[in-house]
Amino acid sequence: MRYFVTGEQQRKALLNTVVLMFLAYILLLWLSNGLMFFHRMALTPDAVVGYYLGSEALFTQPRSYEGMLEVSHFHLFSMGMLAVTLTHLMLMTEFSVRLKIWLNSIVYVSAIADEAGGWLVRFVHPYFAYFKIAAFLMLEMSLLALLVAVIASLIRARKRFTNNNNVDVN
Repeated sequence: MRYFVTGEQQRKALLNTVVLMFLAYILLLWLSNGLMFFHRMALTPDAVVGYYLGSEALFTQPRSYEGMLEVSHFHLFSMGMLAVTLTHLMLMTEFSVRLKIWLNSIVYVSAIADEAGGWLVRFVHPYFAYFKIAAFLMLEMSLLALLVAVIASLIRARKRFTNNNNVDVN
């Protein structure tokens, strides 16, 4: 991360490329997250309730405590690592501190809310399906905003350095 702070990313095409490839990989992860959601349910409260509480019409059982615990165990770690990595990269951009704090906070809050949403639907009340849908959409939008912001910042920094110095950064 030092190369972001010191401006070395402008002179280090290889590091810049590695970070951009990582972000492309995370973009695929973001896409697959959305596809998995829509494979299991739709953006309707009935679909979310049916997924977590089971559906007689679809012959599905309610999600078990143990199954949800296993998923949460993995998601809490992996989403935490994803969030800390992306927000760390965002901190090194030239965007305002206010925007960085706001966007980084939204990512963490929405990731926790998205994970909690299923538990709330399953064990508290089906009306939390609206909360689950909102949390999922907020998480997807905030992750995409982080990805776009960091990618745009890397590209702008590289162009700015190349234009100012007439140097081949390869």
